[in-house]
Amino acid sequence: MIESETVWALIARGLPAPIQYLKGFTMSSRFSLAGKHALITGGTRGIGLAIAEGFLEAGAQVTVCGRKQEGVDGALETLSAHGEKLLGVAAHVGKQEDLEQLLAAATDRFGTVNVLVNNAGTNPFAGPIIESEHWAWDKTMDVNLRAPYVLSREVARAMVAAGGGSIINMASVAGLTASPLQAIYSVSKAGLIMLTKVMASELGRQGVRVNCICPGLIKTQLSEALWSNPELEKAITDQKALGRIGTVDELAGAAIYLASDASSFTTGAVLQVDGGMVI
Repeated sequence: MIESETVWALIARGLPAPIQYLKGFTMSSRFSLAGKHALITGGTRGIGLAIAEGFLEAGAQVTVCGRKQEGVDGALETLSAHGEKLLGVAAHVGKQEDLEQLLAAATDRFGTVNVLVNNAGTNPFAGPIIESEHWAWDKTMDVNLRAPYVLSREVARAMVAAGGGSIINMASVAGLTASPLQAIYSVSKAGLIMLTKVMASELGRQGVRVNCICPGLIKTQLSEALWSNPELEKAITDQKALGRIGTVDELAGAAIYLASDASSFTTGAVLQVDGGMVI
């Protein structure tokens, strides 16, 4: 049987009818992340932490980063059962020097990043865009859009040299529709969706797949202002076909799919995990 890494390299080179190399694999093996190194920004809590745990259970070596050391320490404790397969780094993704140090630490420990999850995000301003201030725009764009651009650019270069990889951007349904009171956040996520499509188009023939996930309302600290208000929560859940708020664990499966060889023919996708909100 051909090893999974060899299959990935064959697919990355754009061989005709690559499915022939996958016929001997079970579906569970195609979802395996064994032998892959995943870097997850904003990986110390919420969605990022759930994805980190899912990736570790699927066999990956995982580097997580968070803005504060105490958050990193907490994540390492939560995921301590995975031991040497896990690295935690304190880094502010809105700062160029922190991104450089993060990538250096990750590659020094586990080698080339095969899977990048741009999950870190912020939303410091809630209200109409005409009432916003420059600082809120700059902070939101630095974290939600510039950081994924910078990190994806650097990681993609190494992925190309290594024969392939997968980049996953955590966007939002707010990037698909104009969301009330989330003006700047919506613009940043719409930009992230287009960054996904541009990079997918440019890098596909070099073996790098780029996709994004658009969560609906998920119960996290970042979205607490929405789900902690009963009236606002009801207004949002009434828009969802499933009639409820999502949990962080419900994002992990989508990320594992996009990170694994199971999604070898998927790139440029915008995957809504929103409980049927946009429909």
